[in-house]
Amino acid sequence: MARDDKTRCQTVVDKYVDFARKCGTRAQYRHSLEILLPGSGLYDYLEGRILHPSYTYTRIAEIVEADEKERINFEIGQRRTRIGAKIDQVTTDVKREVLHASDLETIYQNIIDWTDDDAARRLYEEKLLQHAYDTLLALPHSQKATKRQEVVRLAQGLVILKHPFALAWKTTLEWKDVERIEDLDAGVLREYVKLFPDDGLVKVLQGYLDCEMSVFSKPSPELDNEGEDGRQETPALTVEDRLILMTDGIGDNPTSVLALRIMGEYYLYLEEFESAAETARKAQSELANSSRASGLALTNISDAVGIILGTALVHYQAPRHHPEAISLFEGILARKATNSAALIGIGLVLEEREELDNAISFLERALLQQPSARIKAEAAWCKALGGDYQTGLSELEDCLPQVDASDTRNKTLKAQILYRIGMCLWNLDTSKSSRRDRNKAYARFISSLQADLNFAPAYTSLGVYYTDYAKDRSRGRKCFQKAFELSSFEVVAAERLAQSFAKTSEWDLVEVVAQRVVESGRLRPPPGSKKQGISWPFAALGVVQLNRLDYPKSIVSFQSALRISPKDYYSWVGLGESYHNSGRYIAATRAFEQAQKLEEEMSPRILGDTWFSKYMLANVKREVGEFDAAIAGYQEVLASRTKEYGVSMASLQTLIEAAWQNMELGFFGRAIDCVQEALKTAEDLVTWRNDAFNLWKSIGDLCSVYTYIQSYIAKFPVQAISGLLKHDIGSEAYALLTDYDQVDWAAFESSATSESLDSTLGCCCHAAILAYKRAISCCVNDALARAVAWYNLGWAEHRAHVCNSPGKASGKIDNEFRYLKAAVQCFKKAIELESGNAEFWNSLGIVTAQLNPKVAQHAFVRSLFINDKNARVWTNLGVFYLREGDSQLANDALVRAQSIDPDHAQAWLGQGLLAGQLGEHAEARNLFAHAFEIANASATQIQRSYACSSLDHLLSLPPASGSTTSILQPLLALRQLSKQTLADLPHDHIRSLLQERVGDFADASQTLSSVCAALEIDYETSESSETLARFANAKADLSRSQLAEEKFDSAAENADTALDLSGDNDGDSHTRQKTRLSAHLSAGLSNYYLGNIDGSIEMFRCALKESQEDPDLICLLSQVLWAKGGEAERSIASQQLFNCIEKHQGHIGTILLLGAISVLHDDQDIIEAVSDDLQGLRTRDDLSTQQQKLLAQLLKVIAILYPGDDTEAVARTSGATTAVMLEPSQPYGWSELSSLTDELNPSEMAVLTAIKKAPPRGGLDAEDLSEIYAGTQAGEDAQRSVMLAPWKPSGWHALSQVG
Repeated sequence: MARDDKTRCQTVVDKYVDFARKCGTRAQYRHSLEILLPGSGLYDYLEGRILHPSYTYTRIAEIVEADEKERINFEIGQRRTRIGAKIDQVTTDVKREVLHASDLETIYQNIIDWTDDDAARRLYEEKLLQHAYDTLLALPHSQKATKRQEVVRLAQGLVILKHPFALAWKTTLEWKDVERIEDLDAGVLREYVKLFPDDGLVKVLQGYLDCEMSVFSKPSPELDNEGEDGRQETPALTVEDRLILMTDGIGDNPTSVLALRIMGEYYLYLEEFESAAETARKAQSELANSSRASGLALTNISDAVGIILGTALVHYQAPRHHPEAISLFEGILARKATNSAALIGIGLVLEEREELDNAISFLERALLQQPSARIKAEAAWCKALGGDYQTGLSELEDCLPQVDASDTRNKTLKAQILYRIGMCLWNLDTSKSSRRDRNKAYARFISSLQADLNFAPAYTSLGVYYTDYAKDRSRGRKCFQKAFELSSFEVVAAERLAQSFAKTSEWDLVEVVAQRVVESGRLRPPPGSKKQGISWPFAALGVVQLNRLDYPKSIVSFQSALRISPKDYYSWVGLGESYHNSGRYIAATRAFEQAQKLEEEMSPRILGDTWFSKYMLANVKREVGEFDAAIAGYQEVLASRTKEYGVSMASLQTLIEAAWQNMELGFFGRAIDCVQEALKTAEDLVTWRNDAFNLWKSIGDLCSVYTYIQSYIAKFPVQAISGLLKHDIGSEAYALLTDYDQVDWAAFESSATSESLDSTLGCCCHAAILAYKRAISCCVNDALARAVAWYNLGWAEHRAHVCNSPGKASGKIDNEFRYLKAAVQCFKKAIELESGNAEFWNSLGIVTAQLNPKVAQHAFVRSLFINDKNARVWTNLGVFYLREGDSQLANDALVRAQSIDPDHAQAWLGQGLLAGQLGEHAEARNLFAHAFEIANASATQIQRSYACSSLDHLLSLPPASGSTTSILQPLLALRQLSKQTLADLPHDHIRSLLQERVGDFADASQTLSSVCAALEIDYETSESSETLARFANAKADLSRSQLAEEKFDSAAENADTALDLSGDNDGDSHTRQKTRLSAHLSAGLSNYYLGNIDGSIEMFRCALKESQEDPDLICLLSQVLWAKGGEAERSIASQQLFNCIEKHQGHIGTILLLGAISVLHDDQDIIEAVSDDLQGLRTRDDLSTQQQKLLAQLLKVIAILYPGDDTEAVARTSGATTAVMLEPSQPYGWSELSSLTDELNPSEMAVLTAIKKAPPRGGLDAEDLSEIYAGTQAGEDAQRSVMLAPWKPSGWHALSQVG
């Protein structure tokens, strides 16, 4: 019965489990399986009839694994879509929640406990460890300790069993916090190698365990030489193969801290410091990750990796990384004060910083912990570097026997000790005899190389020995090359090599040497170091780049050198030269000034010759236009180096450039002074260097300056120039182009003997031409220089054409274009030599415009094809089209020129000429004015056009409309023109008219006297009626100017001469009429002031007849008649004025004069008749400032004398207020009103309106403005009144009243 019950029970259980498996969930299926597990009532009852617990637990484990995997994936998918969620953090959080609550580890342990299958047991032991490890990674740091102990226990169990599960072995090896690698169990390491032959860590261990630096004992030959299958093991690896194997291992397993640590130590052993540092940094990163994952501090491993990194940084690109190395070592010593590696590292860093006492202290502390010949030798060397060579020598000699010579690893140490012994001997006795002794230092250097042929410092010392003492430069150079080839740290050898290469101009090799030293990283000392930086490699690179014209790079190199050595004089000079050549002149100036400060601070014996910096600073000043400073700098250099050709030539060219600049600025006297100084320099140069192209080009420029400043042509040094031209050469050098220009030595001598200014000008042109011809003969072998020389000669020929009127030089009209034809030939030859030069084509177009327009057009177009951004060429093309009558093309070309360069004055001049040709005279005048404003003082054509257009405009205005200020600029233009032209009579005459208008009567008279003298000479030669008419006109104008000067006798005489010469009806009748009218008026006024009233009246009557009774002349005649004093004359004068008013109603002068005469004659009837007209004048806009003043004074007098029914004060006040109401912008009404009242407002308004009427906005003169200021009764205004017109008593009176 019991058996049947068990059977039925088993059947029910099986059906239940099967039903749960098929129809239920995983949880239900798991629950159905759990009733079959030990501990349940059914298990004890049905034991033996149901599945073994191991199988049940296995099925439950599978269910739980699937559930956990599904839950993890689901939760990650849900949470990763949240705002701000990060996939890594989400994954960690989900695994922490799921794994921490999982009972899977318990299930695994039950499987392990119940199963009888060893393979299954090992499998679930692996799963248990993996699950525990995954849980450890997910847990927070505070909960890791317990779980970590469990993981370690599980891993060690698998390792003890030698089960090949990688996680267990890696956990055991990676988490063992050992101070040294040799503290690891060698057996475990070798067993791991056998179990996992393809693992990356295994490859590293294979390379390490059997290498020469490994401290692990090798297995016995019986056990290791022969494998289990009886095959022989592979032979020992070479260093190269071992390194490849270990590198592959790191590549296969880059996260293993143990592998990276071993690799770092091996790199240190091989002295591959860069790779060691890189590997140690990776190890630090992976160690941090491992510590975060396991929760272990792993302090010993961290310190070991830090020592590897610090030791590598001590040597890698030293001393760049020394601060970081010091920080690492100090952190280790804070935890382990006796760590010898850290002590040695700090000692080496301090040795590099030249803190030798501290370095010795650290090295001796390390020596106490780890007695070593290497450490002792380093400490001894520090003592030697500190100057105690004897102690260092004895201690180094004591170290030498301690070095095991049979060990190949010690050969470098032995070589180093022998080298340092040699250096101690070298510095103990610095005499030449001692250093030449081959049994002392030299022998130790040789012994050092015998110990290690690749020890670079010994080669450097031998190179110094051979070069400086054995006088064998070839062998010394080979030693330096070998030393630098072995080590880029041999800075002394590199410097010697760079110097030797620089002496032979092997700049590529200099660059190679300097660049390698720079890349070594040993140039800049670390912060806080006492060691001086090394700047010469950067300076050498700068010199190389300077020679290659790569100025931006040379600037960077010299700046780098100066950051290391701020007092490196030659680097400052190189930096300044680089700035100068790249166009950064302000920076260049500062660099050279800094170099000159160093000259004052440093000894001349150290610096050597310093003239070059002064010369370059002068060049910079020259480039920025500070020619005076530049010339002074050149002269300072020449004071000590009198025969320095480059400096002398630079001084000569700077003087010429200063002359051109002064000429453009209008300082013509200064320009001539510069030219005369340049002549002295040229006279000195030609005595010892007369075959230089630039010399003769400068002499030609020197002569050309006089042709542009013709007012100083009398100062042209004919004899000095003649002496220069005939110096050390025959006359055949000047025979070029004589068939065209007829200028040779004979022609020059002929023009030089004449004393006339015209001949002197011709002589000047000939001298310039001959100088440029001489320049051509000096550059026969240089095609580009010859092209420039022909170009210069062409412009000299063109200038000669401009300066010489037709036939002046030879008296033949046929030779009018001889200079121009010669210029054409010159520019053609220049183009043949350099056809791609746009300036040459432009010049050809200019000189052929008059001879052959088609060629000229082609030349301009060709120039623009080469360079279409040249505003001057577009301007020339526009003017060419203007000459040819094509206004549209001319406008297009000129507009293009203005768009390219808005400040090109000639383009505006061309537009003005075009506007004038089209009849737009106002537009032309504005364009000429703008051109004059932006042009320099040497633009003669602009000055002519501007002055003529301004005069035409003034003549078109009413007499009262002309402002003095509007005449000043045209007058300035003509004055500048007069300095640049020898005899420009029409424009000199115009200048005199403008001078007369501004009141400069003395200069006007002087100018007109010169014009009259020149016209008289011209008339005597040509007897032209036109010249005679111009002469009569000039005499009439001269008479008028002399009248203003109160030279009445001369004025009357010149007026009579003008009248006599203009008596004929030949020529322009309108001009003749104006000339005679002016002469009559001048003669009439002169006679009046001379007391010849009758003669004056007669002249005025003739003037009236000439002018057809002009009202202004009637006014003058009436004034003269009134001044005669007779009743008849006064009656006639009044009658003349009344008749004039009838014919010329509203004539201002007649009304004012009639009103004044009526007041003087006390004729109230006339006053009443004129008063309305006077009041009406107030509303007119055509009154000049002087007329407004006269009107105000006249009305004031009438109001005072004839107040009518009102009192005098009321009448004056009424008149003043009326004037203010009618003309509130005029100052006279306000001034009158302020004198009648104590209120401040009228006086303030008077001042404000007067200021607006003062020049340049009005014609109010200084006296009137002074009167108005005086009327305010204010202290400040009284001072202004005195300042404006100190000769007026009103200002002084007002000032005394205030005081």
